[in-house]
Amino acid sequence: MPKVLFALATIAALAGCNTVAGFGQDVENTGEAIEAEAEAEAN
Repeated sequence: MPKVLFALATIAALAGCNTVAGFGQDVENTGEAIEAEAEAEAN
């Protein structure tokens, strides 16, 4: 049963980003947003 729940959670997470490449783009966008906010706070 735990393996089924893990599989469903994994599928749901990947479907949210459409693809693994999409997930990479999401992570990159998040990093850029954090960097921009940090630079704005520094100035």
